[in-house]
Amino acid sequence: MNKDIVALEGMEFYAFHGFYEEEREKGNHFVVDAALTTSFDQAADTDELSGTVNYEELHSLVQKEMEIPSKLLEHVAGRIINKCFESFPHVTEVKVSVAKKNPPIKAKIEQSKITMVRAR
Repeated sequence: MNKDIVALEGMEFYAFHGFYEEEREKGNHFVVDAALTTSFDQAADTDELSGTVNYEELHSLVQKEMEIPSKLLEHVAGRIINKCFESFPHVTEVKVSVAKKNPPIKAKIEQSKITMVRAR
């Protein structure tokens, strides 16, 4: 089985995620990376988009999930992964990272980040 990867890295969003109510009210800047494992055999043979993952569809999927306020980044990433599996049946593994810029911690921290990897 091939382990070819389509990835969108550094997708930036302003969203309303956070454990504290204030975070969900004020919002923050987030960065999302998504990597989907599939096979490029069909795309390599046919030169057709149907043989791979469409970047625009992937970005749209992530954007829609980022618009839904959540307490935990893990919940956001889990929803993104589930939607990727639903939308792209040929994908065998999804890796998603969600980073929150300047998290509400009394320290100088550029970002907090979680990464989830799920396979089917």
